[in-house]
Amino acid sequence: MSTISQRTLDLRARYFNEDQHPYRLLERAIEEKLRPDDLLLEVGCGRTAPVLSKFRGRTRRLVGVDPVTFELAPELQGEIELVSGDMAHTTLESASVDLAISRALMEHVRDPGRALEEMQRVLKAGGHYIFLAPNLGDYGSILAWLTPNRFHADIVKRVEGRELEDTFPAFFRCNTRGTIERLCESSGLVLESCEYLGQYPAYLQFNAALFLLGTGYEKLISRFHALRFLRGWLLVVLRKP
Repeated sequence: MSTISQRTLDLRARYFNEDQHPYRLLERAIEEKLRPDDLLLEVGCGRTAPVLSKFRGRTRRLVGVDPVTFELAPELQGEIELVSGDMAHTTLESASVDLAISRALMEHVRDPGRALEEMQRVLKAGGHYIFLAPNLGDYGSILAWLTPNRFHADIVKRVEGRELEDTFPAFFRCNTRGTIERLCESSGLVLESCEYLGQYPAYLQFNAALFLLGTGYEKLISRFHALRFLRGWLLVVLRKP
């Protein structure tokens, strides 16, 4: 059960516009690229495919790749194809994907160089990979990076109420703009855009006073463009030439 208090929820509603949440901005970025005859691939789709399911009926084919073996909810079966694999080994045909996406995945990828090479392989020429990932310049990401993985599941359970089976090891090997640029050079992908996005202080939701303090910090770094590198998320668009 989540430890988020009603007071924290009220503060979140007061100070943050849910329509500008990074998840919503990711969805709009996908909508801008998606065409009715595309194959849309989500790597690390998760057991409920929350992102991919939003695009049912809006494109030709939806495919989700995930290393965890599970069955999709009945209402998603027949509409989303589920493939067992990971980002570095999707098992999909070369040049078969028009648009690939992921949300909060890249921090968990052990070998991002190999993973981006796989994206380059499966994308059609001119195809895109759009991903949303935590920015390592954010204090929450820095603390997660410094904390041994064996403690992550318990911390996330206490702070966010997320189940243990939905928490995975984090490596943060593709979570700065500079790292992404270097990986693009080696993988053959082109960095089309990299945007820093802010969010409410999610890791401080267990305490209203800390959440309010974190809110002040978020408002400060969102006000000044020079501090954008401290924002919590990276929204990245890569293209296969």
